Amino acid sequence: MANVEKKGYVDAGWPTDIPEGRHAVTELVADTAGALSPYGDIEFPVDASELPYVHSFTVINK
Repeated sequence: MANVEKKGYVDAGWPTDIPEGRHAVTELVADTAGALSPYGDIEFPVDASELPYVHSFTVINK
């Protein structure tokens, strides 16, 4: 284990398809503390009546 070669650092979570002149969502470019929202101007929590979620129902076989 002493001769294990280390791989270079790769941040798989950092986007690679950012248009020229743009930036990834990061706290480093924000004018306030905390990261910028990747959801734009959507305010959370969203009212449940506005969500397109349908809860599944399972009938158990007997």
